[in-house]
Order: sequence, then C-alpha cells, then structure tokens
Amino acid sequence: MKKVTLLLALCAFATASYAQTTPSTEVKVRDNGTTKVVTKTGKTNVGQALDNTKDAAGNVAHKTGHAIKSGAKKTGHAVKHGANKVSSKAKEGSAKLEDKTE
Repeated sequence: MKKVTLLLALCAFATASYAQTTPSTEVKVRDNGTTKVVTKTGKTNVGQALDNTKDAAGNVAHKTGHAIKSGAKKTGHAVKHGANKVSSKAKEGSAKLEDKTE
C-alpha cells in the first residue's frame, strides 16, 4: 500500500512539474475596463524544487562515483606496494637459504 501511494505521489509531482513548463495566458480586466493579456511561463516553486532536487541527486551521484574511483586507485596502489614488499622479503629469504646451503 505504501508503494502504491508513493508511486501516485511521484506521478502527481511529475505531472505538476511538466505542466509548469507550458506557457499559460490570462486576460486581466482593469478597473477602467481595459484588458491586459498576461502570459506566464516558467515554473512554480514546486516545479523548480523538483528540478533542484534532481540536479542535487545528480551531483551527489557524480561525487560518490569520483570518491569510489579515487579510493579504488589508492587501494590498488597500496596492494601493489604491499605485494612488492612481500616479494622483496621472499627474495631475501630465499637468497639467505641459498647461502646457507652452499
């Protein structure tokens, strides 16, 4: 039930934000009888907030991906460094054993 409600709310917000992008025309009648045509374009606060949220989510995803990539690079470097240390120690140990056997 919660999922259905959440889905309906999401659809309502998506429809509302889409509707805000189409221009609307209003005719206002002044006190002296003249008319004024007003065309509204752009987004209301709700539509703009939805766009801002979407952009912020994209920025967070980009930053997270960058952090994961740099962390993986650091980890790879540390593993390589550790492997080199282990191999050099192994070489030293085998060289000592060869010296003892001779």
